[in-house]
This record gives sequence, structure tokens and C-alpha cells, in this order.
Amino acid sequence: MRMLGDMKSFNQFHIDILKEIGNIGVGNAISSLSALLNTEMKMTVPEVKFLDFKEVGSILGGDEVLVFGILVQVSGDINGMMMFLVKPESARALINGLIGGDSNDLLNFSEMEQSALQEIGNILCSSYLGALSGFINKKVTPSPPVLALDMATAILSVPAIEFGKMADGVLFIDTVINTSSDSSVSGFFLLVPDMESFNVILTSLGVM
Repeated sequence: MRMLGDMKSFNQFHIDILKEIGNIGVGNAISSLSALLNTEMKMTVPEVKFLDFKEVGSILGGDEVLVFGILVQVSGDINGMMMFLVKPESARALINGLIGGDSNDLLNFSEMEQSALQEIGNILCSSYLGALSGFINKKVTPSPPVLALDMATAILSVPAIEFGKMADGVLFIDTVINTSSDSSVSGFFLLVPDMESFNVILTSLGVM
């Protein structure tokens, strides 16, 4: 079996496979969120990219843009980290949908609202990882979620510091969620497996 040393070793076929996993995982996550909010949701075809850590901030709108980050550690046959990032305006829309509120305050989130957002992020990340686990037939276990509100550069420093030596980039999935009320929210999934886990994923799919 040939092992890939870094993400630069991926050919287009490897990238296409990992992008398809991104599509399936996000689709599963949106279905779970739709059930939680008891409303029909549709997902636009997400943009899936491999990015360096330093590129993610600019896509979010700049390193100083304020974002919520819900982070889970990933362990089992796959090791790494997953994050769901959402800007305050989309976070407010998701929270209002869950608890039936009508607040437009983008700067102040109560403890209950933060807890609700953390649960939304937990369901999204866990559903994504559940789809990944089933797709590759491997054990993938998420940790309890951690919620943070900070500038993009500070949020992204966590995976960059912890996994930057093991993987030179992230699988970045830009997602727009449309609801039955014709409103939409956007969020961003970051999957950061270590390099060995990328190899496990591709080997499980028979493409290594």
C-alpha cells in the first residue's frame, strides 16, 4: 500500500473522492438540523476546497471578522478535529429557529442561546462524522463540543497549532442552507484529519 506523505501528494481523483465525502456528510448534517428545527431545509451544492490554514480567514471575510466556532475533537480510526463556523447573523437565525425567538441582536447572546448554538453545532458535526463513518466503514467518535466567539484568526489558531504539523491544510466546505420560509443561513465546515487519517480514508475507499 502506498502512503501519501502530505496533501500535495493528492491527485485529482483523491481530491474528487474527498469532495464527494464532503457533499454526503453535509447533506446528512442538514437533514439532522431540519429534523431538529422541524422545518424543511435545502442545501445548495457546497463549495469544497482544500485550503491552507492561512487562506480560511480571508474566505470568511478577513482575519478580524467575528465568528462563532463549534469545535469537536475526532478520535477512533480517524483522528483530528472538526469545526462548524458561523457568522453572528447566521447564528442568530439558527438560534431563533430553534427556540422560537425574534431577536435581531448580533452582539449579545444569552447563555441559553449560546447553549442552543452549541447543540446545533454538535448535531451538525456529529451527523457529518456519522456519515463519514458509514461511508468508510470505520469508527469515528466526536468529543463533546466546545463553543467560542472570537475573531477568525483566533478561532482558526486552535486547529492550526494542534494539527499544523500533521496536516498542511483543511477540507473546507462552504454551505448555504435555505429554509421553507425562504430565508437562508451560511456556515462553514472544516475537517482537519491528520495525514495518517487521510490515508485511512482513501485506503478504506480502495483508492490507495
